[in-house]
Amino acid sequence: MDTRTTAGGMSETELAGLLTQVRAGDADAWGEVYRRYAPAIFRFCRRLLPAREDAEDATTEIFMKVRQKLDSYDSSRPFTAWLYKVASNHCWDTLRRRHIRQDLETGDVDDLPLEHPDPNQLQRLEAEHTSKEVRDGLAKLPDRARAALVLRYFADMSYEEIADTLGVRRQFVGVLLLRARHQLRDALGQSSVRSVAVGRKS
Repeated sequence: MDTRTTAGGMSETELAGLLTQVRAGDADAWGEVYRRYAPAIFRFCRRLLPAREDAEDATTEIFMKVRQKLDSYDSSRPFTAWLYKVASNHCWDTLRRRHIRQDLETGDVDDLPLEHPDPNQLQRLEAEHTSKEVRDGLAKLPDRARAALVLRYFADMSYEEIADTLGVRRQFVGVLLLRARHQLRDALGQSSVRSVAVGRKS
C-alpha cells in the first residue's frame, strides 16, 4: 500500500480515492481538494502576479480549470506537479494577455554569464528577509524573470517545463534564472538600504 504523503497532507492512496470521488461528481470531495491545495496555489499566484486581487481571481479560475481538466490528469504523475503546471500556464497567460512588458529577450544571451544557478543562493535570500520583502522584491522584477524564479524554486519545475511554459529555449532557462536571481538580490538589497534609512530618520 502506498503511504507516501502528498503536498496536500494525504497519502497517494487517499488522494487517488478523493479524486475518484471528484470525478464521480462528489461536491464534498471537490471541496476537500480545494481546501487542501488552494492556499498553496494562492501563495504561488501571489508571487507571480502583481496584486493580491489578481492572485485571488487566478486561484478561483485555476481550480475551475482543474475541475474541468481532471479527466485528462495522468495519475502516474504527482498531482501537485500537474496542479502547478495548470497554475503556471494560467498565470503566464494572464500576464501575456495584459501585454505587460516582456523583458530579457534572447538577444543578449551571448553576453550573459553561463554559470549554473545555485538554488542555495535563493534559499539564503529567503532566510535573510521576510516573506513580504521577498514578495515585494519579486514584484519589482520583470515578468519573465519573476516567473522563472517562481516556477523553478516555488513550483519545483524542471528546465524543460519552464522553457515550455515561458516559450523560451531550454538552453536559455539557466541564464534566465541566473539573471533573475541577481535582479532579486539587487531589489532586496535596495529594500534593505531604504529600511535602514527610514529607521535612521525616525
